[in-house]
Amino acid sequence: MGEKQNVTFPQDVTDEYAALGVDLQALFSAGHLGARMGVQIVEASAERVVGTMPVEGNTQPYGLLHGGASAVLAETLGSVGSMLHGGPSKIAVGVDLNCTHHRGARSGLVTGVATPVHRGRSTATYEIVISDEQERRVCTARLTCLLRDARPGDADQVLAAG
Repeated sequence: MGEKQNVTFPQDVTDEYAALGVDLQALFSAGHLGARMGVQIVEASAERVVGTMPVEGNTQPYGLLHGGASAVLAETLGSVGSMLHGGPSKIAVGVDLNCTHHRGARSGLVTGVATPVHRGRSTATYEIVISDEQERRVCTARLTCLLRDARPGDADQVLAAG
């Protein structure tokens, strides 16, 4: 699923997935789309996921950060949090994403921080706040993921598809 990144995971999470033969770095990457857009996940736990994305290359015709680019960053971060919450026995599938765009960004990096609103047995909802380099809020998003039981080979299929 795209290039591997150096993401910080809690050691107990890393150990749990490694025991199952799952490469967390690959499984929780931003995928091919995220790689094309320059998304970098820099911190990841079920309590908080942080990632960055450059504005350059992700703009609309007016030169502002494209709203769809903010949506990609938000869904990536919320999905990672949901998967970490669900653990290796669950697969997180996004079922609802909404984004409110507060201001434009023309350059630099934007940073998204995903924090849980609800973490249940069958769904997880994360709020994602995307800010510019001056720490001004660019976008607020909310993602809800369905947590479904993983089937044998799901992780292999996800990794092979990336």
